[in-house]
Amino acid sequence: MDKPIIRLYPQPGSEQSLKGTYLAHNLRQQASEDQAFVYTNFVVSLDGRIAIPRGETQVMSVPRSIANNRDWRLFQELAAQADLIVVSSDYIHNWAQGKASEILQVDEPQFADLCDWRRACGLSPQADVAIISKNLRFSIPDVLTAGGRKVIVFTTADPDPVCVREIEKHAVRIIIAGDRKSVNGTTMVDYMTDLGYRTIFSSAGPQILYLLLTSNVLNRLYMTQACRILGGNSYASLVEGELLKPAVDLTLNSLYLDPPGRDGLSQFFIAYDRT
Repeated sequence: MDKPIIRLYPQPGSEQSLKGTYLAHNLRQQASEDQAFVYTNFVVSLDGRIAIPRGETQVMSVPRSIANNRDWRLFQELAAQADLIVVSSDYIHNWAQGKASEILQVDEPQFADLCDWRRACGLSPQADVAIISKNLRFSIPDVLTAGGRKVIVFTTADPDPVCVREIEKHAVRIIIAGDRKSVNGTTMVDYMTDLGYRTIFSSAGPQILYLLLTSNVLNRLYMTQACRILGGNSYASLVEGELLKPAVDLTLNSLYLDPPGRDGLSQFFIAYDRT
């Protein structure tokens, strides 16, 4: 973790510490009073794989061959700056079964500085959570609402009243933000902004990214590109959905080379802004 990275853009380039790289982006200053700042992060192989089946199951997860603790450090720096973390109902389902862990890991000794950073900013130890779900068929783990953390569920029109009552038992607020087919990203982010959230970190997958792109609410895409080709016929790519019409244009915000990478194989840390 002590080995430096090299800033390639913006120029002039220079060596710098990995720690603090994304904290220095000051995401909390990017939000305006009328609109929250929405961002996301992925680690991807050269051939566009962000997830592959885990073992013999059909559960998709980040490939172990590209996951690494240097990328994970920067992921935590992004999560630490969030007021609200967006997840899918699949993630909550896996969490309830013990197959997923806390996203913002400020309780881990290696991220104690991020806990101190949040405290210095007047933030709660953990960001609130927003769950996107079409059918509400998932359980809320008790640990999710521990310590006064707020949980909000965004769902489609005419939700099943039985599912609504079950989720609301856990003091979780349900907001209808779309038609019967899907959640509307613009409506959802407007609600989030009205509720006082200023920085929103989507840690969900390619379908939620598609929602954010088609609704034109994503402000920044962070991506770690591992210099490794994985292949395989079963995988998830960065975005999943219909052809984007029009295509979404992004501009380069920053680019860093991480020479150590994983197993001594270099990787790139990249940030793009929506034009």
